[in-house]
Amino acid sequence: MGGLRELAAPCVVPGPSGVAIRTRLRQLTAADEEVLRRVGARLGALACRDLKARCRDGLGHDAKVWAVRKRELTPLSSARWAGSITKATHEQWALARRGALAHLQNLQAGVRMLRHRLSLPLGQKGSKKAPGGYRSRREWHAKARRLRVLEDRLARERATWEAGRVHVVRGGKRLARMRHQLPAARLTQAQWRARWEAGRWFLRADGESGKQYGNETIRLSPDGEVSIRLPAPLVGMANAPHGRYVLTGRVAFAHRGPEWADRVAANRAIAYRIHHDVARGRWYVTASWQTSVSQPVPLAAALAGGVIGVDMNADHLAAWRLDVHGNPTGTPRRFAYDLTGTTQHRDAQLRHALTRLLNWARTCNVTALAVEDLDFTAEKTREKHGRKRRFRRLVSGLPTGRLRARLVSMADQTGITVVAVDPAYTSRWGAQHWQKPLTSKNRRTTRHDAASIAIGRRAQGYPIRRRTTPPRAHRSDVHGPRIVQAGGDAPGREGPRRRLPGPRTRSVPPDAERTRATRTPNTVRDVRGEREWVPDSLLLTD
Repeated sequence: MGGLRELAAPCVVPGPSGVAIRTRLRQLTAADEEVLRRVGARLGALACRDLKARCRDGLGHDAKVWAVRKRELTPLSSARWAGSITKATHEQWALARRGALAHLQNLQAGVRMLRHRLSLPLGQKGSKKAPGGYRSRREWHAKARRLRVLEDRLARERATWEAGRVHVVRGGKRLARMRHQLPAARLTQAQWRARWEAGRWFLRADGESGKQYGNETIRLSPDGEVSIRLPAPLVGMANAPHGRYVLTGRVAFAHRGPEWADRVAANRAIAYRIHHDVARGRWYVTASWQTSVSQPVPLAAALAGGVIGVDMNADHLAAWRLDVHGNPTGTPRRFAYDLTGTTQHRDAQLRHALTRLLNWARTCNVTALAVEDLDFTAEKTREKHGRKRRFRRLVSGLPTGRLRARLVSMADQTGITVVAVDPAYTSRWGAQHWQKPLTSKNRRTTRHDAASIAIGRRAQGYPIRRRTTPPRAHRSDVHGPRIVQAGGDAPGREGPRRRLPGPRTRSVPPDAERTRATRTPNTVRDVRGEREWVPDSLLLTD
């Protein structure tokens, strides 16, 4: 036990701090789409210019420089459009900065691992915590060359990080690289150009409390009317007072519509984003706002009605319900999903699986779900699992962050608490202590099912093992053998116990087929005289 790491205590996951809902803009005319395209292209060009200026400033940026950039954008758009553009620029620069730091840390981990493995003799076996040496001289030579490549790359990335330079592509790096692989992407140059231009448009407006309907730039009224404040160069296209353009169609939010309507009626801040799906030819509007994080339920109160342990895997969620004593009840459940295909398909698969999981939890009257606090940042390195391509692909494909965010958001709406536990040894100890005892000829318990039990018991504060060794005094007569079992006057105390056919449990009656041959008959037949007689009711037994 000395080699095991210290386990973190289970904790209640706080609820989400924001809400985002989306709906489709319907019944748009050709004039409406033309206005949206021109506004998006105009503001997108300003956003590109502002992002270039922000990247050029680097680490020397401050509030004064921010004010100068905003004043330069105001005559070309408006004060509120300029504020939204500069804020989005700061968020994008910060995101790129965090991505650069993560890449730098990944390179450092790879260099450390290569140096460690190259310092070991060839063929030396590794341990559970660190891999061993390389198998052959050829592999050692190839990894030595890779170490030099990573060291050079690390030096360049460290210099870039210290200088404050970031690499950002408006519209997405994936879409930019797709331009050179149009046949593989099954796109024409015109189709790619339409997606590229739509991805670089800017139609985002931050909310403002106290203003009409919570937003002065993109305004949605309670009856679904959408109006946009046009930039200064496009004011001539307005069809409403104060340089606004009102779209023909109406919108309605099916998901959380009443909550959105309450915020609009109270003039509370709501941010909107309009974007165009070129592949489908549809326009969408997304509304988002911040919410106050609800006070987390105490752990003891959340576990008062039991818990459902959930083990996340590459293609399904394994769940098992546990009572308040940590005993598995009922049968295990499995909620499958398919993570192949597009991003929208994968997201829909996750939402469908989580919806079924939460519905089952409500039917069981359970108000707590126990999940693992997974983080595979350090487990994806190629240098640590070089030959295990299948394992690296499996770990990289697990949607840990997206699933956790989805689960917390959906569970908050259903009143179910999410409890995060330490993921150490759950699969190994669950299979060791629970897989074989819960497997029968009518039910096959998998390793993932056993891991869900281990996760639930850890959330409840119980050990994963099925039984705890009793104290020494309870295993014997106070540190002595159990020799006094019956009194001296007990009849048959030195003889063996009388054998009773059938199972050794009180809940199952004896098997009649097994006891028929050993049972004493109540009727004795005299073969010679063909007469029957019934013995007395008092049986002579010892």
